[in-house]
Amino acid sequence: MFRFAVSIAQDINLRSLRLALFNYIYAVQKNDRFILRIKDAHRLKDAKERQNSLLNTLDIFGIKYSEIYHQNNNFKYHLQFASTLLDEKKAFMCFCTEDEINIKKELAKKDKKPYRYDGVCENLSSDYILNSTKPFVIRMKKPDKDISLHDEIKGEVSTKRDDIDSFVIMDFQKYPTETFASAIDDMLQGITDIIIDTDLLDSSRQSYIRESIGYSEKLNYTHISTLFSKEQTTDVSWLLNQGFMPEAITNYLLAQGNKTPKEIFTLNEAIEWFDIKNISQQVIRFDIEKLKAINKEHIKLLSDEELAKRVGYSGKGIGKLAKFYTKYTSTTFEIKKRIDNIFATKKLNNLSKEDFEILKKTAQNAPFFDGFEDFRDYLKEKSGVEKDFTSLLGILLTNDKDSSDLTQIYPLIKNYMKEVIK
Repeated sequence: MFRFAVSIAQDINLRSLRLALFNYIYAVQKNDRFILRIKDAHRLKDAKERQNSLLNTLDIFGIKYSEIYHQNNNFKYHLQFASTLLDEKKAFMCFCTEDEINIKKELAKKDKKPYRYDGVCENLSSDYILNSTKPFVIRMKKPDKDISLHDEIKGEVSTKRDDIDSFVIMDFQKYPTETFASAIDDMLQGITDIIIDTDLLDSSRQSYIRESIGYSEKLNYTHISTLFSKEQTTDVSWLLNQGFMPEAITNYLLAQGNKTPKEIFTLNEAIEWFDIKNISQQVIRFDIEKLKAINKEHIKLLSDEELAKRVGYSGKGIGKLAKFYTKYTSTTFEIKKRIDNIFATKKLNNLSKEDFEILKKTAQNAPFFDGFEDFRDYLKEKSGVEKDFTSLLGILLTNDKDSSDLTQIYPLIKNYMKEVIK
């Protein structure tokens, strides 16, 4: 069983979408279940709206899930297991304040050493704990052995016990940390496979938590490289609003650092041949120019009718016009702006308004012409406009003085002339 865990407090970014796609593809390939886990430990007023937005995004990308599970539903179990670990002396209450911890971190930084919790609260007396009114967190005790995991790519990997300090599992507000909640939730839901791009240390901590509780089932991990640095957490919604299509974004995410049989493909095609072992282990920086190139190719693959819908219109002619504009741009947002401009109020700038009105009236009364040259010659003869005729004609038809593309554009808009030259 696979899962994708996502915080309701954040919009889906490229990193999380990539993980969702990887886990979903493998669940489909193995005919296994795929669970969507909503991380909602901190209650938000707009939680319902945020969840609807999240589900809509997954739907747009064709990611289907067996069920939705809210992390909050397991909150009582998080508390119970934390209490069990305390009772069994596998965890302890820590009364160190955040300021005290930060001071120790700074000292370690000055000494150029990694910070490790020093265990100052690990052996506090029962009387001190019972009588203390200070807030506390709950920490796991350091493991007494190395933690081993199975990684689908690397095989058996281990984390040294000294690399795992006494980490926090419940914070001052008695909410579980992400590490603790994930460890418990994966156990309770019977998750068997996890594809993730966090480091091995966090996976080892989660495995250590489950072992400490007595859970003997081993999870199959696949640790992959991150797509981009923390500074490049590009929101998927922003890309969609900029006119990048979900098909192209999916194509980009599955292709980067990967060996694929072809450059342009769909999610369904990828399910047939995708192999996570082909993914590079090197960190890959997000390349928006590459995404633009892929997006342009996916625009060309759409039917004319579908592309017209994507840019807010209908009809094959508009779809063909949209594809024509891929010679200049690579997003549906930019294409829509160009098409909208054709049907918008015309802007003359410094050209003669009087000549333009004559040309427009002549065009409105003109018979239908199949070819642009016949239409142009008719207007030139009947209007009598000579000065700036070519520029005025460009503005009349496309709202642009540049008339170099009119021969190609006219056949695509000739059936919409009433709307164009209104």
